[in-house]
Amino acid sequence: MVRKMTRKPTHPGELLKVDYLEPLNLTVTELAKRLGVSRKTLSSIINERAGITPEMALRLSRAFSTSAELWLNMQKSYDLWIAEHESTEWQNVAPISMIGQLA
Repeated sequence: MVRKMTRKPTHPGELLKVDYLEPLNLTVTELAKRLGVSRKTLSSIINERAGITPEMALRLSRAFSTSAELWLNMQKSYDLWIAEHESTEWQNVAPISMIGQLA
């Protein structure tokens, strides 16, 4: 049985801000420069208006000695929760039965 997450997952931008920027006393401008991205790009992630791309995950993993999978999995969990809770259209899809078709 698959357990459904009832609490909205943390956006990776919030984790980036609270667990990295603030403790390290880094500004968005300083981190953007170190990551080789624009301040606008990083600000969008931190303010939860944009998500973590695979390339950004690689940059963050390199900068903070984490894995790219950490960042991508956080983004995936967040995106999936949003999709599941902010739309009901997906519930209109009828399951496809595979019984009898596997022979």
